[in-house]
Amino acid sequence: MNNPLLTVNNLKLHFPVKSGLFHRTRLYNRAVDGVNLQVQSGETLGLVGESGCGKTSLGRCIARLYNPTSGEIHFDGQEISHLTAKAMLPIRQDIQMIFQDPMESLNARHTVGDILEEPLIIHKTGNQASRRQRVRSLLDIVGLPTRSISRYPFEFSGGQRQRIGIARAIAMNPKLIICDEPVSALDVSIQSQILNLLIELQQEFGLSYLFIAHDLAVVKHVSDRIAIMYLGKIIEEGPSDLIYAQAMHPYTESLINAIPIPDPHRKPERAIISGDVPSPINPPTGCRFHPRCPKQFGPCGGTEPATRMLPGQHQVSCHLTELQDAS
Repeated sequence: MNNPLLTVNNLKLHFPVKSGLFHRTRLYNRAVDGVNLQVQSGETLGLVGESGCGKTSLGRCIARLYNPTSGEIHFDGQEISHLTAKAMLPIRQDIQMIFQDPMESLNARHTVGDILEEPLIIHKTGNQASRRQRVRSLLDIVGLPTRSISRYPFEFSGGQRQRIGIARAIAMNPKLIICDEPVSALDVSIQSQILNLLIELQQEFGLSYLFIAHDLAVVKHVSDRIAIMYLGKIIEEGPSDLIYAQAMHPYTESLINAIPIPDPHRKPERAIISGDVPSPINPPTGCRFHPRCPKQFGPCGGTEPATRMLPGQHQVSCHLTELQDAS
């Protein structure tokens, strides 16, 4: 296997929680708490988990919108986790983000032309004429008419605004795009169009994606590999087909069982997860999923499970795999 485009080693992102009369830091929100992952050139890694598990924080940390507390981020052979803003500027051309809410991520006071030209100006690319030509080309690539240049974001539908966000993300010909739930705010009929557009752009430009979502059905459509995240940690990872066919972690099984089946006569067995997601400020000891796990046993509450590599580049952090090996 070639050297990965992105490698994350033991990455942590802890937000201070201030309290008391003098607003002192007494606790930390452990949004990302020791994550390891890799993204190969030209592949899509789907990152899945419930709201609040740290997916978006991880994506923004990789893009260096947040500064990591500790750990390493290696991008294209360079360690970038502690680079200054000035040193990060040329690297930002190669790492871009598509945000969840296209209206909130676009400047309502700027025309579409200004929005798409801005990254070209920041990175001092070409002159005004060549930049405007690039803007027209970007609009054509994402399926919007040239007349959109003089219009404002509020004049577009949600799907069209997300196309503008995608055009902005590819403006500098990046190598990696972090897609932060890019279709969750869109109508179902529009979601497939945006997903197909992302797939086409990947094939045309050789892009790599970190695709963040909470919907496993969406992730399955676009991902080569899937990583399951729970309360700041990756608990299972592997090829997309293998995760769906042979999920090993009880949490992954419950996510797969929750996918709606378009057949009113079929009643699948549901593995219902009880309880609420624990606070990342005070996570459970041992396996973080054990308070809600229907299969928990002895060591789950006291010892954190090791990450075990299974056949087919499938890895999982669960005491059940240790029990299976012992038997």
